[in-house]
Amino acid sequence: MSELQDLAALIRADTPLIVVETPDEPRVVELFRQTLTHVWRAMYRWTITEGLRRIDLDREDPAEDAADIGTTLRAIRGADQRGVYLLLDFHPYLEYAGSQRQLRDLLQRRDCLPHVIVLVGHKVELPAELEALAVRHVPRLPDVRLLSKMVQEEAAAYTAEHDGRRVEKDDATVRQIVRNLQGLSLTDARRIARQLIFADGVLGPGDLPQLTRLKFELLNRSGHLHYEYDTARFADVAGARRLKRWIEQRRKVFVEGEAPPGLDPPKGVLLLGVQGCGKSLLAKAVAGGFGVPLVRLDFGTLYAKYHGETESNLRAALASTEQLAPCVLWIDEIEKGLAAGGPDGDGGVSRRVLGYLLTWMAERTSNVFLVATANQVQELPAELLRKGRFDEIFFVDLPDPQTRREVFALHLASRDLDPAGFDLEALAQAADGFSGAEIEQAIVAGLYAAHAAGTPLNDFMLRGELKQTRPLSVVMREQVQALRAWAAERTVPAD
Repeated sequence: MSELQDLAALIRADTPLIVVETPDEPRVVELFRQTLTHVWRAMYRWTITEGLRRIDLDREDPAEDAADIGTTLRAIRGADQRGVYLLLDFHPYLEYAGSQRQLRDLLQRRDCLPHVIVLVGHKVELPAELEALAVRHVPRLPDVRLLSKMVQEEAAAYTAEHDGRRVEKDDATVRQIVRNLQGLSLTDARRIARQLIFADGVLGPGDLPQLTRLKFELLNRSGHLHYEYDTARFADVAGARRLKRWIEQRRKVFVEGEAPPGLDPPKGVLLLGVQGCGKSLLAKAVAGGFGVPLVRLDFGTLYAKYHGETESNLRAALASTEQLAPCVLWIDEIEKGLAAGGPDGDGGVSRRVLGYLLTWMAERTSNVFLVATANQVQELPAELLRKGRFDEIFFVDLPDPQTRREVFALHLASRDLDPAGFDLEALAQAADGFSGAEIEQAIVAGLYAAHAAGTPLNDFMLRGELKQTRPLSVVMREQVQALRAWAAERTVPAD
């Protein structure tokens, strides 16, 4: 059934108390007015500033002097015909015992007609005795048709305010904007659409990044998510050829959001590897490869001291991520938030967080691609590693000679140095055992040495810096070798 039919059925059944939590009061009031085409009732709206106004007529009654709560409830009880009463932000006044008693008498139909009371507010918390009598209705979010109509209304408003100047619209972009506005309330969607239109009177491809940022800022009220503005291109990442090919094969299915029959949509990957070998850069490159926004979840901000608050924070963060879909969700160093057994004395919080995350990974239907990175595989819980949690587990190893040449070329070029002026083959050999991050730091150190000497950077300086550096594969040889040995038969090489 449609939302309108659902509400009409509740009214037809003389439901005593309906609770609607929403920030979009006008839309809810209009929906109830539309129910009059299905079931007739006298309909009233109440606010503390206007009192009761009848709204089922062609024109609303003029505002009355605002009445106190007791007078309002007595007026409803004494009404001579059945009615639907929309009480906006009424619930705070139910803290008083007298108001509670009056409302319970109405709901139990003591000496009054079977009215339908509707409490509307952003968040409606009721005393337990009233909650037991309430039916909560969750408003449906606006569909594509309603969002398209809203965008047209805002375009018309722009034209009216700018002496007839029409909004320049690219139809394909407008359709994409409407798709990206899904998941928001009509009020929030209208605010974003209006901002995009009134910025320059144009709706074009250039508005899409701004739309994503505005939507993220709106949804991330908890602050647990971080929007990564600079996603990398795969061309900016050395090596990882197998991972790049894997992403490219799934790009169309993920972006379009419709998998062919028998083919499951891509869900996510786990990137294991040696520290400094580019897992974080690859996570950014996955978002760049898909061409969608990247949001990072910081597990450290989720944990709170009150019981249940940590899990609630995780639910809110994941819900916000789903509303940003299609997107890539990046959980960096996931082992620090989900270490096997959890921190001592955490009261089982880590296990509950893990349980909720696993459930979300298995049951989500939203177009969110999860990329988790980890350095210490032995700290990851077994439940997370079993086949099926991630589409694939990739191992990002120390770069081979070809990849090291690419790393040198990329970092030299990013600093306005011509890679052709260096012996990349010799530098790659000298950097055997170095991670990409360590090669970058060797170039930075060489540049400082060249600046101090007042000469251009050359191969000799770079080889000198490499010779003076002890890479992690030497300093932590046993741990690195153990990790590589573990991954050899259990993961897919990224390169």
